[in-house]
Amino acid sequence: MDIPHIPVLLDEVLDSFSTLKDGYFVDCTLGYGGHSKAILQTYKDIKLIGIDRDTEALEFSSKRLEEFGNRVEFIKGDFASTFKNIDHYPIVGILADFGVSSLQLDKLDRGFGFDSDILDMRMDKSSSFSAYDVVNGYDRERLEYILNHYGEVRSYRKIAGAIIEARSKKPIESAKELSNIICNIIPKGGKIHPATLPFQAIRIEVNSELAQIEGLLDAIEEKAKKGELKGTIVSLITFHSLEDRLVKNRYKEWTKSCICDSHAIRCSCGKNHQLGKMLYRKPTTASKNELKKNSRSRSAKLRTFIFKG
Repeated sequence: MDIPHIPVLLDEVLDSFSTLKDGYFVDCTLGYGGHSKAILQTYKDIKLIGIDRDTEALEFSSKRLEEFGNRVEFIKGDFASTFKNIDHYPIVGILADFGVSSLQLDKLDRGFGFDSDILDMRMDKSSSFSAYDVVNGYDRERLEYILNHYGEVRSYRKIAGAIIEARSKKPIESAKELSNIICNIIPKGGKIHPATLPFQAIRIEVNSELAQIEGLLDAIEEKAKKGELKGTIVSLITFHSLEDRLVKNRYKEWTKSCICDSHAIRCSCGKNHQLGKMLYRKPTTASKNELKKNSRSRSAKLRTFIFKG
């Protein structure tokens, strides 16, 4: 079968789980099954739970992972709420790749790409809220906010103004139209398309991506504090600074022994609140070899945390 997506940092992900024990492995962003297949092949006694809100991805992965039979269970849903309700134990590994798959980006009928004739960007096609609603329905203040905070776009005010002006004449109906509006503000030049960051901002808003990541981290923390993740390895792959900051800061919180107020004169919490440790202080990034084969891996960062046994 044709594989529509190359899993990023595959060798590095497998290395991060090198001490994996028998139990359940949760792939929170199953996608097209690349990471999961490698995990199942490498760790013969692992059972895998694959979560995704994209029906197309689930259908593909169910065929791709068919050879593993009852070792795999598929769940359709967003990873934050779905993971919270998982009651399969022991959970020995948790993986999430927060990037958009190559197939979603490249298929014009998904409305993620700069040349698409529709304006969609929904990861879950059953959702009623799309990029069309953001671009044509948000007021100027809200558009400026998401472009600035989710895309860190320097010209966020000018782009928001151009969107408002264009849609006052007629609705912006395609990603191609939106891309052209942005390119009139930010001239083309360099390796990165001018619309990359604005599109990222809109996609994050449509799919509540940052809230999802925070929700997943909350759910993992809750299970860990209940003693349900003893020795569990968590590897999370981010693709931009907003995602990476959320993961990095939460990992730091989990390593703290003392949770007293920073202004407290002396510790009164017992200094026994450390949940585990980070595998490495700095994130793992793509090798030169991978960068040559898959340019989309250039912004990927892998951070791994191991909970106390």
